[in-house]
Amino acid sequence: MPSIAEALRAFDLPRMELRLLLACVDATLTHARIVADPERELDPALYARFSALAERRVQGEPLAYLLGLREFYGRPFHVAPGVLIPRPETEHLIDAALERVGKGGADVLDLGSGSGAIAVTLALECPAWRVSAVDVSQDALRVARRNAGDLGAVVTFLHGSWYAALPVTRQFDLIVSNPPYIARNDPHLQQGDLRFEPRQALTDDGDGLSCLREIVAGARAHLRATGWLMMEHGYDQGDAVRQLLRAHGMTEVETLADLAGHDRVTLGRSPKGG
Repeated sequence: MPSIAEALRAFDLPRMELRLLLACVDATLTHARIVADPERELDPALYARFSALAERRVQGEPLAYLLGLREFYGRPFHVAPGVLIPRPETEHLIDAALERVGKGGADVLDLGSGSGAIAVTLALECPAWRVSAVDVSQDALRVARRNAGDLGAVVTFLHGSWYAALPVTRQFDLIVSNPPYIARNDPHLQQGDLRFEPRQALTDDGDGLSCLREIVAGARAHLRATGWLMMEHGYDQGDAVRQLLRAHGMTEVETLADLAGHDRVTLGRSPKGG
């Protein structure tokens, strides 16, 4: 039977990833135990499961899908191939919302909720907020509901495409979204984790701006006076999104950079007249 040390040498992967995969197939194999007892022999069935996962990782399958989890804003979120993997850049959207909207009883809408990372995080960070989340994918909604339940977040989930899931008169103090914004021919779609993530969550199969246009166009009807709209977008889309917001009468328009200095979140406010 192979030992832990032999298992860690068997695949051309980062040592930390291999340790995580070992822990995934046997929860008793903590980081400390792996380090302390490298000569421990592994059960053949356990090693077979580990090897299968490692082979998939070698082929490029995202580690988050293999583990079934990804951390976001300090919390573990379930992920599956039907949802986008939460990324650190999206935490800037959370920060912007927390900084600009009071922690009182605000009504909040997350459009395109995916795993529920944004909606669930906002509900947990501000328990007085009444958070709703919309997604067109039933698979994504199942994952999002599981995350809300496991993390103890109160979120109302709705099935539909953007605002079509809502009553026409429903209004919010904050609308947030991380929509598909990668252009159809962007080479990044053929690289890294993006190759395995749901295409409909990544690209509009157009210029990358159509979903952002639709969200902005419908925002004023669903925002209360002085309500905020905040959207994540691509590193080269800041100027285009600012123009969209201004063209639809939004005020206090601003683009926030991520830690790499790239445009990442653009926000605007509904005028006092609503």
